[in-house]
Amino acid sequence: MTTEKREIDWATMLIPFGIVIAMMAVFMIAPESSKSVVDTMRGFFGDTIGIYYPLIAIGAVLCSLYIALTPKYGNVKLGNTDKPAYSNFKWGTMIFTSTMAADIMFYSLIEWALYGGEQHVHELGGTQMWAPTFTLFHWGPLAWGFYVILAVCFAFMIHVRQRQRQRFSEACRPLLGDKVDGFWGKVIDVTAIFAIVCATATTFSLATPLLTNAMGSVFGFEPTTAITILVLLLICAVYTITVLFGISGISKLAGICSYLFFAILLYFLFLGGETGYIIETGFQSFGNMIQNFIGLSTYMDPLRENGFAQNWTVYYWAYWLVWCVATPFFIAIISKGRTIRNVVWGSFGWGLAGTYLSFIILGNYGLAQQMKHGVDAIGHIGAGGEMYEAILMIFDTLPLPWLALILLTITMIAFYSTTLDGITYVTSSYSYKQIAPDEEPSRKIRGFWSIMLILLPIALLFAQNSLYSLQGVTIIAAFPVGILLILIVISFFKDFKSWSRQK
Repeated sequence: MTTEKREIDWATMLIPFGIVIAMMAVFMIAPESSKSVVDTMRGFFGDTIGIYYPLIAIGAVLCSLYIALTPKYGNVKLGNTDKPAYSNFKWGTMIFTSTMAADIMFYSLIEWALYGGEQHVHELGGTQMWAPTFTLFHWGPLAWGFYVILAVCFAFMIHVRQRQRQRFSEACRPLLGDKVDGFWGKVIDVTAIFAIVCATATTFSLATPLLTNAMGSVFGFEPTTAITILVLLLICAVYTITVLFGISGISKLAGICSYLFFAILLYFLFLGGETGYIIETGFQSFGNMIQNFIGLSTYMDPLRENGFAQNWTVYYWAYWLVWCVATPFFIAIISKGRTIRNVVWGSFGWGLAGTYLSFIILGNYGLAQQMKHGVDAIGHIGAGGEMYEAILMIFDTLPLPWLALILLTITMIAFYSTTLDGITYVTSSYSYKQIAPDEEPSRKIRGFWSIMLILLPIALLFAQNSLYSLQGVTIIAAFPVGILLILIVISFFKDFKSWSRQK
């Protein structure tokens, strides 16, 4: 690569960095005021114009299916190579572990209990039927559709069109033309990076305290904010070391992470004594979701009788949207040698398989303790108790709970590290004005982004924001990403049409 091609785009690096530092200062100096502003903005984006998010979610899935089922799109091979860059197993495990942060462990263990106290769930028919149904719905096809459609657009841009700039602005070039080289391109890229910083901050702020509580329970110390920050720094060290080894290091860690993940699933499924209940409830809730899928997808509670759609469904679609900035790029990069159809079905298949296994096994074990054995996690949270305490209540019902907690801790750290490796790799590519599809960003740049992604979570932990406020940060950041997604999809179809004519 020439010096010109390797030139760093300082604006794209330093502007988001400045925004993050400013937000850190605000959250740490004026936590109550910042919380009030975030909650107000969440009310507008999540409630007043909340229908914006499910419309994009439905559109992304329909568009992905159309591309996969249409031969002229689906048969296109990504790159001039005889075989895929990675085996199906390696590819699939990287898709799942590098797109699902440790929050999947957190939500799998407790999300059913958060729904169990909702009025809407009881109106529909109760916790047993609907709490596990909503977990599968909110982590199902509509959620993965965001990743899949953008992965296709980016893969086509990188491997077929051989573009030398791996960023959101470049994906908009077929539609916006040379404008992406100027002011508007900077706006697009800064917005994208800011969104992914918000996504990682929300994930860390929600799930890391569970790590601290789990370790405190095993080793007998009192969980504090300071200890949680030390855990964050430990995770930062692990994923920084891994990302310095590039894609090969990420691939190896993804394999380790998948084995740890299966180990904890088997622990819950076969040692917890609720194997039959877990499988039957999962089977039932999956069928219930399929049967009611269209109604669930379009439910908006226009009279605001319970607020469920705004508090949960809108939040989840926004949550997946902000993660779209990095994870689809990573899926695209590792999909060289595959067809577009393979990327669509493979991403949906591997992603949904891992996600549903987690929610069915971990979630339904906790639900069994609530419904059959009197472990009142729903009541504990409803009375103002911490979600992390409710999770520990569930772990206490397992044989050798300390061993299960250690396994949970190691698995969550591996999930964090694998996901943040993928994100760091992609955001590092943003730092260059041009970079070839097969070229890795420098270690210094990867190290910079590894540290930057840990800053805002620390500020949010100091501010001790509520779940509602953390969700608000995500919903706000997701709004412009939704607009960019639409622009990128339109650009893909326009670019594909131009490419087809040139063949």
